[in-house]
Amino acid sequence: MTRRSSLRTWLLLVAILFAGLVVGGVALTTYVVVSDGMSLVAHDAALSIAQNAAQIAKQETTNAKLSAAEEGLDGAEREREAERLFQRRVPEMFRAGTLSAGAYAFYAGASEPFWFSGEAAVLPDAEEQRLRALEQNQTIESTLDEGGVLSGLFGPARLGTFVVHVPLSLPAGKVGVLDVAYSPEREEAVIDAIRFPMAMLAVSAMVIMIIMMQTSMGWVLKLVDDLRKAADSIDAGRLDVHLPDEGQHEIGDLARSINELVDRLRRRAEVQTRFVADASHELATPVAGIRGYTNILRAWGADDPEVLDEAINAIDKESRRMARLCSDLLSLVRSERALEFRTVRFDVNALCREVLAAAATRYLDRGLIFEGPEEGPLMMYGDPDRTEDAVSILVDNASKYTDTGGSVRVATRRRKERIFIDVSDTGAGIPPEDLPNIFERFYRSDASRSQETGGFGLGLPIARTIVDAAGGSMRVESRLGEGTTFTIELPRGRG
Repeated sequence: MTRRSSLRTWLLLVAILFAGLVVGGVALTTYVVVSDGMSLVAHDAALSIAQNAAQIAKQETTNAKLSAAEEGLDGAEREREAERLFQRRVPEMFRAGTLSAGAYAFYAGASEPFWFSGEAAVLPDAEEQRLRALEQNQTIESTLDEGGVLSGLFGPARLGTFVVHVPLSLPAGKVGVLDVAYSPEREEAVIDAIRFPMAMLAVSAMVIMIIMMQTSMGWVLKLVDDLRKAADSIDAGRLDVHLPDEGQHEIGDLARSINELVDRLRRRAEVQTRFVADASHELATPVAGIRGYTNILRAWGADDPEVLDEAINAIDKESRRMARLCSDLLSLVRSERALEFRTVRFDVNALCREVLAAAATRYLDRGLIFEGPEEGPLMMYGDPDRTEDAVSILVDNASKYTDTGGSVRVATRRRKERIFIDVSDTGAGIPPEDLPNIFERFYRSDASRSQETGGFGLGLPIARTIVDAAGGSMRVESRLGEGTTFTIELPRGRG
């Protein structure tokens, strides 16, 4: 619990840090965009006001010269009169209209103004820019008392004072400068107005993001915890766990894979349990017979020769049955290991004829007819010993379950790069309901007949294991009263 809590705490800290970086970055970017936008608006407003003021000043300069000329003055007197009239009309220029939005100051040179609209218009720190405007005879722009880029993020916005220096030709042949100072109070008010809503929006976004991340991580951690519980259950031998595998995502795929693994382990455990139970049952029968006849020998064997012979024969029979069972079990265990196959070129037809000849010798007293494949070689690459084991099991089974006078036939054929071996008999056949189970260990469709033939239900599982390990497959077709055909399909291979 402590480890899980520490992980949740660490994930919470990561979520807070991530949300802070993302939301903070978005909020900062938004503020910079808005601040730059308002600064641009203030700059354009200051430039527009300065252009209007310069236009009016030029017009008033022309009017003052015309008025002085109408009075009949000429020469220096007319220039002085025009200058006097212009200076008298200057205050009237900036009383109303759009020009009232700024602060204005007229300079005959670069140092002292001969008129200004207020203290805000007198800017001693702008003397250098003013002198440059006179020297270059062009409009110069400057910003005074400008705050930092983030000055309005945690306090009142401070865009500074936007100043435009416009050179003008004044009466009496003088050149002056008009300073237009614009204080962007409205623009700063806009920045200040969005600060609180933006902060609230950022905080809300962070909280929502953290909640969503924690919810998602909680879901993931729950799945991880389920996986841990499943692993603990498997380690403890409990295979009844099932992880929730809904959703088409990586966690769902992992849960489905683990569920399939658990199902395979459960089926394997069930098969193993059934195998042990069946093997114990099969071994118990001959052991019980041997113990029973041993007791008979002890009681009557010394006095009755017939009982002695019968008991010895029965014990010998049961011991051979146990030997066969142990041999089959050993073959099954070996077949389930990683089989090693050698690859040589051999004749399938010759191998099948040898298997049939050996079976004909073993079942000579049954009067069975054994038919082999067509004359001529059929070559393939593989392990002839393993192939012979599989074919021998099928031929032996066909011989056991075919009545006297019946036939057992082996046919071979090649189709492209595959070799097919058909083992057919004319026995009673296998019931349809038993066909899906015949490759299971210890399964016998007819228990009484199996006891007569001495089978344990292990031959077919061994044969199928060999064929599967060789990269092939096995299938069966059967009709009641007509017979059964097993087909082995193997890759032809190349040397």
